[in-house]
Amino acid sequence: MGQYLLGIDIGTSACKIAVFDEEGQVKASASGAYQVYYPHAGWAEQNPDEWWQAVSLAIKAALEKGKIRPSEIAGIGIDGQSWSAIPIDREGNVLTNTPIWMDTRAADICERVGRQVGEERIFEVCGNPFKPSYTTPKILWYKENLPEVYKHTYKVLQSNSYIGFRLTGKVSQELTQGYGLHCFRMRTGEWDMDMCKELGVDPSFLPDIYASHDIIGTVTEKAAAECGLTAGIPVVAGALDAACGTLGAGVIHPGETQEQGGQAGGMSICMDAYKADERLILSYHAAPNQWILQGGTVGGGGVMRWMEQEFADYERLIGKEIGKSSLQIFNEIAEKVPAGSDGMVFLPYMSGERSPIWDPHAKGVFYGLDFSKTKGHFVRAAMEGVAFSLRHNLEAAEEAGAVASELRAMGGSANSLLWTQIKADVTGKEIIVPSSDTATTLGAVILAGVGVGMYKDFEEAVKKTVVIKRRHTPNPEVREAYDKNYKLYLELYEDLKETMKRKGEE
Repeated sequence: MGQYLLGIDIGTSACKIAVFDEEGQVKASASGAYQVYYPHAGWAEQNPDEWWQAVSLAIKAALEKGKIRPSEIAGIGIDGQSWSAIPIDREGNVLTNTPIWMDTRAADICERVGRQVGEERIFEVCGNPFKPSYTTPKILWYKENLPEVYKHTYKVLQSNSYIGFRLTGKVSQELTQGYGLHCFRMRTGEWDMDMCKELGVDPSFLPDIYASHDIIGTVTEKAAAECGLTAGIPVVAGALDAACGTLGAGVIHPGETQEQGGQAGGMSICMDAYKADERLILSYHAAPNQWILQGGTVGGGGVMRWMEQEFADYERLIGKEIGKSSLQIFNEIAEKVPAGSDGMVFLPYMSGERSPIWDPHAKGVFYGLDFSKTKGHFVRAAMEGVAFSLRHNLEAAEEAGAVASELRAMGGSANSLLWTQIKADVTGKEIIVPSSDTATTLGAVILAGVGVGMYKDFEEAVKKTVVIKRRHTPNPEVREAYDKNYKLYLELYEDLKETMKRKGEE
């Protein structure tokens, strides 16, 4: 067996490739960017073939950079973004771009089908609300708006299963991504054919279901030539990015919680019992016999990325002179602003919002501007607004009976000591930061390692690979300021939501 494991992460803005050793140390990494297309209001889609092109180039680059021979790769794990709906024909061709997790084009379909089938009936089967971001409404949108695509569809794949298909030629659906389809029985991990019929989804579109660490096949000669790999390397089914990030952060016991700081925000609470709430997202965990109750928001690290792109010309210029990144300088100016941003509050609803409000018309808002406010206020208020959305989801989860004992931060936002401390202070939870900046791809390779037998089980894998770097304890002195602003945060949305809806429908 080879000595390394290769992880593939299909993110929203780019794929990330990392090669790990058995101890979870990154030996080489590379990434490949691709576009999100916004052809109409409420639409957000990607071309899965562009994912594959980026993955192929990034694998070659990582192997070359790390001077790693393809024969040294023992197994491959894949994680991917949620709620894709990739229609392929019998020859494996992608028939149209896939709407991604931000896409809300199927809002009208959700309202109509929810009335016809019954939202309670749907929720009882799948444990998730019938919302346009999920996979099912997108399939129904194809049926109504792209009948030729629907007619020629052989299978509908998720992001990780599509890359698995390109690597092995095998069609699959693994447990953690089942939550995107409302004909998936969340209690048992099986397809519900009666619900397929009620929703109007062709059951032949649904691939066979695998556990995340199951080997679905091996790298084909064709894929090996395209990626610079060796044919015959085992590939596991992989998992949802949130599930892999949760695993890579070391969350495998009930109550342990991953805090998501990538493009999107939110959290994932590990549970050993079925607990569903219509405001939240329920999926299987990548670790066996566990679920994760998720809060998924559109405003995470992407908020700061947007702010940097649009408002950091000066910081980029100065940063080059003094050897700092623009984001470091953003942190420094935000740190000078007191907790609570002097009453300035940000609603991070930059592409509608997912849990717990599920409002495709929600908009981002800065409130509390006056002549005393500085750029630092904007940056800190943005950080605090994302932390408020995290608290909102955690409170909804507690009401559902899933209490987070501690948060384990991952994603780019975890590199900001200020932002991580703000999240600890706002939520009142201790936040632990594992040492790996690549928790999601680490989770993917843990699946591969368990699948090929490099680790005997998930306990051993986590013990070997996950190391704690630092801890953030809530500061009680700022709790009052954050409680005051959090109350305002909730009130602002309630006061504005009808206006947002009316303007969104014009």
